[in-house]
Amino acid sequence: MDIIDQRIKDEKRKEEMIRSEILCHKFNMAIPYSSEAKKYLDELLVNGYNNSTIKAPIYINRANNIYIGKNCSIQPYFKAMTSGKIYIGNNVMIAMNVSLISNNHNLYDRLLLEVKPVKILDNAWIGAGAIILPGVTIGKYAVVGAGSVVTKDVLDYEVVAGNPAKVIKTLDKEKFKEA
Repeated sequence: MDIIDQRIKDEKRKEEMIRSEILCHKFNMAIPYSSEAKKYLDELLVNGYNNSTIKAPIYINRANNIYIGKNCSIQPYFKAMTSGKIYIGNNVMIAMNVSLISNNHNLYDRLLLEVKPVKILDNAWIGAGAIILPGVTIGKYAVVGAGSVVTKDVLDYEVVAGNPAKVIKTLDKEKFKEA
């Protein structure tokens, strides 16, 4: 876990936050699928988004900390708190209104941010309104049910749901066709 003390000024962090928020706003206001929207998304996602579809509106506070794999689908109202790193693998499906959160305030000193990476591995599916909390890894082919709050790692092929999310099923990996 990394710690960020918000009392210490960090101009690079501040500049990235401002850059990200401005470009998110421009992308969100652009005509969907237009060359203008693509231009803003290209500028925003400096680590690329590899033939993935991302639909407005979105909010990413520090886009230089997010990595998006190939052929992902990210639906509207996606929110990413990226003081820490967020990794999204290949062929990941993220439904509407999902939040990925890589940081949280310390309970005793609220100006300290506790930062842990969030990882969503290949072929995972995150249901509408789900919230993934700091330090969580979602395994390959795992499914997070709509409205779930994920506080712990989800293993490959597991289906979780609820608040806090609990395993409700394990998928048969033999039924998946590898791409």
